[in-house]
Amino acid sequence: MTGRHARTDTTVVVPTVGRPSLLVLLERLAGQTVPLDVPVVLVDDRPEGPDLAEEVRRRLPGHGLDLRVVRAGGGGPARARNIGWRHARTTWVSFLDDDVLPGTDWHERLRVDLELAAARDAVGSEGRIRVPLPEDRPPTDWERGTAGLETARWITADLTYRRRDLSAVGGFDERFPRAFREDADLALRLGADRGRVLDGSRLTAHPVRPADDWASLRQQAGNADDYLMRAVHGPDWHVRAEAPLGRRPRHVAVAAAAAAAVGALAAGRRRTALFAAAAWLAGTADFAWARIAPGPRDAAEVRRMALTSAAIPVAATWHSARGIVRHRRSGPWRGLPDLVLLDRDGTLVHDVPYNGDPALVRPVEGAREALDRLRALGVRLGVVTNQSGIARGLITREQADAVNARVAELLGPFEVVLLCPHGPEDGCACRKPAPGMVKQACAELDVDPARTVLVGDIEADVAAAEAAGAVGVLVPTAQTRADEVDRAALVAPSLPAAVEEIVRGRW
Repeated sequence: MTGRHARTDTTVVVPTVGRPSLLVLLERLAGQTVPLDVPVVLVDDRPEGPDLAEEVRRRLPGHGLDLRVVRAGGGGPARARNIGWRHARTTWVSFLDDDVLPGTDWHERLRVDLELAAARDAVGSEGRIRVPLPEDRPPTDWERGTAGLETARWITADLTYRRRDLSAVGGFDERFPRAFREDADLALRLGADRGRVLDGSRLTAHPVRPADDWASLRQQAGNADDYLMRAVHGPDWHVRAEAPLGRRPRHVAVAAAAAAAVGALAAGRRRTALFAAAAWLAGTADFAWARIAPGPRDAAEVRRMALTSAAIPVAATWHSARGIVRHRRSGPWRGLPDLVLLDRDGTLVHDVPYNGDPALVRPVEGAREALDRLRALGVRLGVVTNQSGIARGLITREQADAVNARVAELLGPFEVVLLCPHGPEDGCACRKPAPGMVKQACAELDVDPARTVLVGDIEADVAAAEAAGAVGVLVPTAQTRADEVDRAALVAPSLPAAVEEIVRGRW
């Protein structure tokens, strides 16, 4: 259903470090001309701090937003956005930065943009960014740099993606530690350079953040990320991403001149040192003037440009070299699975043959903590269990359901719980090692089996996963045969250890 009164099928995800601008953003979202009727997930990326949900309730009472706060723990913007979209259960996920200001008609225009994206089977839609600049003077170097966001492609200041496409590529690459290049990397993996992300009609303002004198110098750390882009996307990545290399070749030359001057002086070669120093000074002066000339040219700006222009070429070159070394063997990003399915008896709880008594349910050690770890990361969880005791007449379906309910009571909620009531001789398509339950769980949750992991204690669990196109992880118990362990591609000694391997991307 589409139209003005249809609910917008998206979740707004806002990664935040608790800046004051967050409340301004939320106030704008609460005051849309067409009321915002979608979930808003705030991903608190502070390592620690007060309850953000309580602060929002206190500062914005009666805001009317469907607001949820989840913790990311300081892992950086890529990880925070991943946690946010994995908590979404909508077709689309709309990312906003916590320092932007959407137009008052943003939600109304977003609806139109997503209807168009759906009609054209696009993977995403990007908003138009406007950077307000001072009208009474030329902008500073920092302000001009921020203004470049108006023409940058696919930045997550305001960008909506289809959730299933995010899942298919594992979301944002968390090897990008800062808010730089992680958005372009994801866009390229989703085919944005082939027209799969549409330009939207909605408008969002991106005010210039306050910055100290050395902010531009710290930004040079992003040069290392360019070499992760090169490793993943090839040497022409900057052309496809519409991200020119800028002055990097000249920065290398200036840094080399500085190093040559120091080296020659140490070797007692004064003439060579003077020549190299003159080259460094000329390069530094050229860079500084290029930054000073368009700006206000007041004393503070000139001083800032002179100091940072002397340091930036060396810093940029250093971080580039660091990136070359660090990312020389980097491969494609995989990320977390969207869904982890678990066998019940022997994997989640201690095996009691043909158990129909909820009182006998005993979770394996560390199960609740391991599952809660996946839930906190937004990974969906499900149970798939063979219960041939029903076919044998040893337990009833109602008893099996009661045991499953007790498992959920002790271990937390599952998004899907499936059981096979058949015996081995029935030849059904659902009893593991057949893939029926795995396929059904993926279909019910709209998850690609390739983004699914099944953890179980016998070979039938692994075989069911592989037959469905998922990944199987074997957690052996005393009942697991040695030959089953030998044949399994992925083996973990316990459920918490299996979860640790999944979180680390080893699945």
